[in-house]
Amino acid sequence: MTTRITSYGRGDDGTGGAEQAELERVGELFTRFIDAVARRPEPDGRAGERDLTARLRRHLGFEPGDAPVVKAAYAPYDHPNVHLALERWFAADGRAYELIGMTGSEHRGHYTLSEILETADRYDRFVIGAVDYQHLQVSPDAELACVSFGFYLGTEHTEDGGTERYVVLLRGPGDEYGHDKVQLEVLARSRDTAKRLLSGVDALIRAHNVFRGRILSFEGGDFHDGIGPFRFHRRPALTREDIVLPDGLLDRVERHVVGVARQRERLRAAGQHLRRGLLLYGPPGTGKTHTVRYLLSGLPDFTVVLLSGVTIEAIGPACALARMLQPALVVLEDCDLVAESRDLGDGEQPLLFQVLNEMDGLGDDADVAFLLTTNRADLLEPALVQRPGRVDLAVEIPLPDAAGRRRLLDLYGGGLGLDAAVTEEVVERTEGTTASFTKELVRRAVLIAAERDADRTEAEDVRAALDELLADRDRLTRRLLGVPDDEDLDDDLDDDLDDGLDAAEGLEGLDADVELGPDADFEDPGEPGGPTGRLGENGGGTFFRASYRPQR
Repeated sequence: MTTRITSYGRGDDGTGGAEQAELERVGELFTRFIDAVARRPEPDGRAGERDLTARLRRHLGFEPGDAPVVKAAYAPYDHPNVHLALERWFAADGRAYELIGMTGSEHRGHYTLSEILETADRYDRFVIGAVDYQHLQVSPDAELACVSFGFYLGTEHTEDGGTERYVVLLRGPGDEYGHDKVQLEVLARSRDTAKRLLSGVDALIRAHNVFRGRILSFEGGDFHDGIGPFRFHRRPALTREDIVLPDGLLDRVERHVVGVARQRERLRAAGQHLRRGLLLYGPPGTGKTHTVRYLLSGLPDFTVVLLSGVTIEAIGPACALARMLQPALVVLEDCDLVAESRDLGDGEQPLLFQVLNEMDGLGDDADVAFLLTTNRADLLEPALVQRPGRVDLAVEIPLPDAAGRRRLLDLYGGGLGLDAAVTEEVVERTEGTTASFTKELVRRAVLIAAERDADRTEAEDVRAALDELLADRDRLTRRLLGVPDDEDLDDDLDDDLDDGLDAAEGLEGLDADVELGPDADFEDPGEPGGPTGRLGENGGGTFFRASYRPQR
């Protein structure tokens, strides 16, 4: 029999009412047909086994819709910590769980636990399915399969001999579902039971955090709450012999960062603070990052968070992580690149001030060290001066002197077997260059020897490499290796000289000492009524003595 549905209008003969009733009857039959199709039994008779609401009801022993749901949210990077904390929670004596998944809609990620129960009960829309997992990195060499959508059907034996049953829904972050947090939802007969479970999860995350003692960096990309995905780094294995700095400088740096960590208990007993800040500054390529890597080698139990450039905007989450996982070190490299930026932070103030605010937020007893590096200390100094004590040691990493260049050549080219005469020639010709320059010099010399199929690198290869790097055509290469141009030096001197002349202007009958760079030369015949000057020595520094005599 075929049912034909036709639309009728009300006629003048009064038959419209009967036709309308027939349409309504057909519509009701069609609705019942659709419901029957949606509720048709499985071919193998397993419909009841896959019914989500029925399964939860059997587990809980009460109506799920009548119980409270308590929620908690975690940062996206804590996904593996939440997963492991749940496993440890249920691994305790007297606890057990069954893990099930859900299927039935591609939009399930939009629903809360309460909405899932309501929708499943009303429409039989959701049924038991496979658990969803996501593989996440938990160390430089290991990944962990973490539940990204699954129901934990938990059972717990109480001290009075009773049994508590609850359901925990764990879902990972998902931009496609409009949420960027790891979410836990606990359904239990008692709200206190749910809150106790969540408190236990929090404690387990703190006690067994996968990031403790690791070196992490926040990567750029799709940021969640100002924080991107983590990248794990292997801890360096550098010794003092790998570091070439002026005598005594490394001792100061190491004592400030590593020494405080080693003596933390004595310092605490004496009422001294542990939070400290260190600024390493100097020209590019002089070894600031290399020094940082050495410090990481000497702090094997420290959690280290690396921020650089635009990722410094994640300073808030980084400090929160450091506070929880202390002892910790927060490294902020190339701070000058974003020191005055207002675009990356949450507020109107420059990003550097936000960094200092986060440092303020850590108590003095927090065993957290901040290590900042910069090529332009002049950009950071105004902000640091306004917040005294946030950075309590500033150390310049200078261009290597002759002794330093000799040590660098031995460090990077020790296997070349250069004789003393060649070594001294290289040291003399590389005055004003950086550690990076020496490292590239050795590599290029070895490459030149390899290209001529030689068994070893000879003095001629080193000279050829040095000639290339010092040639005019490699001017940009030198600058990329941190070596200042002659034009840069001339420009700096001109700027200093202009500053000195400007300072002298308007000082009628007065003398003004204006500091210039060391070894600066000045020769100016002067103009009638203009400033004249000479260079002099003052305590090892060079100054410009300018006198202004007005024209009569």
